[in-house]
Amino acid sequence: MNGFINVLKPPGMTSHDVVGFLRRLLGIKKIGHTGTLDPGAAGVMFICLGSATRLANFFIEKDKEYRAEIMFGIATLSGDAFGETTSEKDASGLSEDDVRAILPYFRGKITQIPPMTSAIKINGKKLYQLARAGMEIDRPGRMVNIKTLEFISGYGWGTPHPRALVHLSCSKGTYVRSLCLDIGSRLCCGAHMSFLVRTAVGPYKISDSLTLEEITIMSKENTLLEKIISIEQALCALPAVRVKNGAVRAVLSGAKLYPPGVAGLPGRLNEGDKVRLVGPQGLLAMAETTCDKQDDMIRFIFKPVWVLPR
Repeated sequence: MNGFINVLKPPGMTSHDVVGFLRRLLGIKKIGHTGTLDPGAAGVMFICLGSATRLANFFIEKDKEYRAEIMFGIATLSGDAFGETTSEKDASGLSEDDVRAILPYFRGKITQIPPMTSAIKINGKKLYQLARAGMEIDRPGRMVNIKTLEFISGYGWGTPHPRALVHLSCSKGTYVRSLCLDIGSRLCCGAHMSFLVRTAVGPYKISDSLTLEEITIMSKENTLLEKIISIEQALCALPAVRVKNGAVRAVLSGAKLYPPGVAGLPGRLNEGDKVRLVGPQGLLAMAETTCDKQDDMIRFIFKPVWVLPR
């Protein structure tokens, strides 16, 4: 079984738990995911099966979308509802207008400090391992891109701990709980992420996700294959480079594709672009574009980063 499943992760399970559940259910050793979700969070996990696991990094790079609930007046060490409270204030003076006015400051490219409860490694140790040992260390900031950040609704205004629901799309590596902490800090009342739902990974939406219960039933009824997203489907948005029949064997062996083996190019290409290499019989590989300048002429060379299993 090779391909992808759009899974709806329930709250209360780790991402590792979901992968383990599917490995046992489907009897597949090679299985992985394209981005961790915290145990308390729910939403889209794009799962790779079989040879598709080699494409995991490609989908990890995709933008993600979230719905996050922010509780104001309480800040926590982890930035979510499961961490130790680090400060508590009365946020009854906060209004919806205050929250709406602050959100534009967090759109675009911003620097985030990863929480101590994250899985990032520093000097060979994961931050959450150091946090469990009672340690807190300086963490380098990292640049992320908050492409959209919109106010959806709010309630509890005039009470000590009002809440707001926001929707955001962001680059890989974004910590939504850190974003919620920073919003609370900017509003001078503190805040934490009280709940999180991932609503999309790239083009794959929560409306099309399958629950673990649905996957279990389909597996027993032998209908799950109908819901598997093929590798060809998952890569269909990439521009296609047509490969001459004589170069197919070399591409399938992982060799670079040079201009003499190219039968046709898409309209516009840039250095570093990912493309599909397609032969007369269909998909052969995913490749990265490099540009070689010779005598004021640019020629494109394509290096396979994933090859269709033979």
